[in-house]
Amino acid sequence: MALSRVFCFVIATVELVYLTPLTSLREEHHFKEWLSHHSRVYDTELYYRRLHIFTENKRIIDHHNAGNHSYKMGLNQFSDLTFEEFRKSFLLTEPQNCSATRGRHISSSAPYPESVDWRQKGNFVSPVKNQGHCGSCWTFSTTGCLESVHAIATGKLLSLSEQQLIDCAQGFNNHGCMGGLPSQAFEYIRYNNGLMTEEDYPYSGHDDTCRFEPALAAAFVHDVVNITSYDEKAMVDAVARLNPVSFAFEVTADFMHYKQGVYTSTQCQSSAEEVNHAVLAVGFGVDENGTLYWIVKNSWGKSWGTDGYFWIERGKNMCGLSACASYPVPLF
Repeated sequence: MALSRVFCFVIATVELVYLTPLTSLREEHHFKEWLSHHSRVYDTELYYRRLHIFTENKRIIDHHNAGNHSYKMGLNQFSDLTFEEFRKSFLLTEPQNCSATRGRHISSSAPYPESVDWRQKGNFVSPVKNQGHCGSCWTFSTTGCLESVHAIATGKLLSLSEQQLIDCAQGFNNHGCMGGLPSQAFEYIRYNNGLMTEEDYPYSGHDDTCRFEPALAAAFVHDVVNITSYDEKAMVDAVARLNPVSFAFEVTADFMHYKQGVYTSTQCQSSAEEVNHAVLAVGFGVDENGTLYWIVKNSWGKSWGTDGYFWIERGKNMCGLSACASYPVPLF
């Protein structure tokens, strides 16, 4: 019992220090504007805690934007969260095994254009979605890629079910809202004989029981192609010639505030062991300074980044982005 009382006292003391006002009236005004914009309402205790975190984040953003960087930061829906809170709610929390499953991409020797954007080629990329408070990014990377592959092959763009993958794909080393990998999700779809549409199996954003109905399967996978780990040129080949490509990378605290420009980081690692977020490369290009970049579709809604997208430096395995890249071959 004594130990319990000591523990509670320490927590209370930390909380009091944490809530000590450290902000100016101007900074609090910015916070109130942000609260109004995002329709947030907090009780008094939580208000001051979030105010403190918001202020620290905004100072980081302002300091970054005052410097000479290839990308800009900005306030967004995550601006009153610590990175640890953000990580637990929106990133993969289970360690991911990026070892290849089946298939191998064979690159062409043909030259590539300077830039490719599948959004501009036709109706081949579905709108940006929002995963909510669930570490289900891997499902959105999976559906986004299969939606594009299916649309390129058939001319029909579907919206496919992330929730089916959350609920049903655990047998392929996926963990619902705790994480997974697109390559493993493609394998599930292949051996499960299909994925339902968003309309027939809507997203709830939490783990649930599997409700797959085979008769309603709308998209199918014939094979899964894993791009050789760290072969970023092969990723370029696949996106240039074939279709968008799913990949995973490591998100660190600076990425949470990304707004526009070519993201690059010295905080993240380049190994497969550290990847914690899965996304979709829909194209690539080069900016006015000659920096190569990927065009990437995220799953945090359209209000994050540049209309839900970001650019990340290409050709340097930035944040391990070439460690776990894959795409499906459709079955009809």
